[in-house]
Amino acid sequence: MQVNSTLHIIAGQKDYKTYLKKGFCKQPFKLANVTEDKSGDYLSLMIRSSSPGIMDNDHHHIIIEVEENAHLNLTTQGYQRLYTMSKQASQNMEVSLRNNSSICYIPHPSVPHKASDYSSVNNIYLLTSHCVTWSEVITCGRKLSGEEFLFSRYHNVTNVYLNGKLVIKENILLQPLANNIHSIGQLEGFTHQSSLLFINNSAEIKKISEECCRMLLGIEGISFGISRLPVNGLIFRLLGYHGEKLFDCNKKLAACIRKFKTFKLSQNELTW
Repeated sequence: MQVNSTLHIIAGQKDYKTYLKKGFCKQPFKLANVTEDKSGDYLSLMIRSSSPGIMDNDHHHIIIEVEENAHLNLTTQGYQRLYTMSKQASQNMEVSLRNNSSICYIPHPSVPHKASDYSSVNNIYLLTSHCVTWSEVITCGRKLSGEEFLFSRYHNVTNVYLNGKLVIKENILLQPLANNIHSIGQLEGFTHQSSLLFINNSAEIKKISEECCRMLLGIEGISFGISRLPVNGLIFRLLGYHGEKLFDCNKKLAACIRKFKTFKLSQNELTW
């Protein structure tokens, strides 16, 4: 059965606190407020689902709006399973940030099952003052069930627009049945990969890069690279053998980054 699902989130700001201004969910989506510090200026939401994963012919449409001076942390309930498909499934995310707002999105790893065919497009729209931390982790499939790299296709495109101009395009395409996934320029023997984008118009990129590099060097069993973006930001790429480890690395990177950046909200300066 085909499922066309919609999730629409609007995060607003009032009295120096971010709140859920709108949360429209169509099955199987649900939202949970998991904010730990209720006195803080940020809102933490978990995207939940009553479905075990993404099925053949499913289409998900997610819209996220972060209003001026609002700060949103977004995470997921658990691993995203992409089930065996005869056709394909897809997901589109539209993210809009107003000035002096931020979003941190650290989802759980995706697990593409045998013969799954999945594509997703993320469009992120930024204005002059902005902060984005955006990640993903892709696994080789159900490794312990003998389904290592037996999926048909995994395609994810992330477009970042600054004041209406395309400034970053991240294009990840994995077709392990058509290409040698272990060759040079592919995964080269690793089974899991991760990427994390960080974009902030006022952050001290050099210091953040150095601190994050020191942190990652202390983690065994991974390989990583850090690159400057054409705008004020960084991209981190990690390779490893365990989805949970790379997911944990992304959370550590986000925490490391958060120590360096601030936003000014009216007369107050709040660390974010």
